[in-house]
Amino acid sequence: MNLKRYLPILDWAPKYGREQATSDLVAAIIVTVMLIPQSLAYALLAGLPAQVGLYASILPLVIYAVFGTSRTLSVGPVAVASLMTAAALAPLAEAGTPEYVSGAILLAVMSGLMLTLMGVFRLGFLANFLSHPVISGFITASGIVIAASQLKHIFGIQASGHNLLAIGQSLIRSIGDTNPATLAVGIGALLFLVLARKRLKPLLMAVGLAPGRADILTKTAPILAVLATTLVAWQFQLDARGVRLVGDVPRGLPELALPSLDMGLWQQLAVSALLISVVGFVESVSVGQTLAAKRRQRIDPDQELIGLGTANLGAGFSGGMPVTGGFSRSVVNFDAG
Repeated sequence: MNLKRYLPILDWAPKYGREQATSDLVAAIIVTVMLIPQSLAYALLAGLPAQVGLYASILPLVIYAVFGTSRTLSVGPVAVASLMTAAALAPLAEAGTPEYVSGAILLAVMSGLMLTLMGVFRLGFLANFLSHPVISGFITASGIVIAASQLKHIFGIQASGHNLLAIGQSLIRSIGDTNPATLAVGIGALLFLVLARKRLKPLLMAVGLAPGRADILTKTAPILAVLATTLVAWQFQLDARGVRLVGDVPRGLPELALPSLDMGLWQQLAVSALLISVVGFVESVSVGQTLAAKRRQRIDPDQELIGLGTANLGAGFSGGMPVTGGFSRSVVNFDAG
């Protein structure tokens, strides 16, 4: 048996020197600090308790590192998969309930099984036949719906809906209940991120920072926004002014969980699991191939199916949600060396 085929880490694991180890440590710290708030946010976007996002960011990463072929792809919860998870589970259970969480775990396991079987049967070539405009349009439309669904949090109002029309109507009905403190925090964070994207790197270079390091710090602007707003919320007790906080997150590592064996539920979620699998695979392969080409490396689509499949199995059995390769974290990982 050729273990390097199924365990690519044996083939490309580098021989670490001090400089390489330092670079990887910096990258790991940056990506980890980005992953924590993103995981919390994506779990909430999917209608799940915040800790489910953290659970999906532990074991899947370790498993992908063993079975995946991309050296820079960061696997974990992402926006599109979270939105698809919410859309799949909304008709079946109330968001946040144990039944809803069980459905998310089952989706991760089903997606993992589908992806792994596709990899075993070497179906990675199918990615070459997927229309890029269709995938691009799907991801763009998902981004618009995600942005619209988060406006209720910026205004501090109650709104619902799983499509743009329903969300818009709900927002209009509730706009009069806007919380000023919540709006100030939300708009302030957005303005900071927009300005940081255009102005932060030149400012850091002007004070003597090297271009590469200035670029990395610029990409961590979301982290700075999270840290700053966390300190403001704590210092000024914004929860007393109506600003919703994430609240307590259960401590400890996730316990192993078994998916539901209800065959009726399996049938209801089969199509959604397949769609999450295909979209997640295409997104991951696109990001992985783009970053690999910049360093004259290559990834194996068949092995990527196995890597993502086993990562999703790990997410499901550790109480997490469906995962795939994230663009922003992967780019920061790539730029950090």
